[in-house]
Amino acid sequence: MERSGGALAERIAERRSGVGDPRALVGEMRRSVLLVPMSGDCLWSARVGGVRWVHGFTDETALARFVRHHVPGDQPVEYAALLGARIVDEIVPALGEPAGLAVDVATEDGAMFFPPVVGIVPEAVAVDAGEVRA
Repeated sequence: MERSGGALAERIAERRSGVGDPRALVGEMRRSVLLVPMSGDCLWSARVGGVRWVHGFTDETALARFVRHHVPGDQPVEYAALLGARIVDEIVPALGEPAGLAVDVATEDGAMFFPPVVGIVPEAVAVDAGEVRA
């Protein structure tokens, strides 16, 4: 069942406060529709620490906060509404490099990173896949 990002934002707040179940957070991310800004036909992402992070936002307010910091003037930004599972199961592996999902990166005390590890992305592209098998 698809859900808006509001429930995901609540789960993120729980984890950031030290409560909540990490597995439930990942499940909520997978079920949530996230807004992913686009430039032409490419999704916005940033490479930090050797990982490419696809940016996803739980709602238009969180997306607008990001846009204010990264887009000059009042230029409109196109975005795609994508299921979290599609991002981590299809888009991340297609990038051909270690990649994960960064949610609400411009929200103070509200960002959450879903790294390229087993349990979040497919094992074939998880950076810790060899460790899990051993």
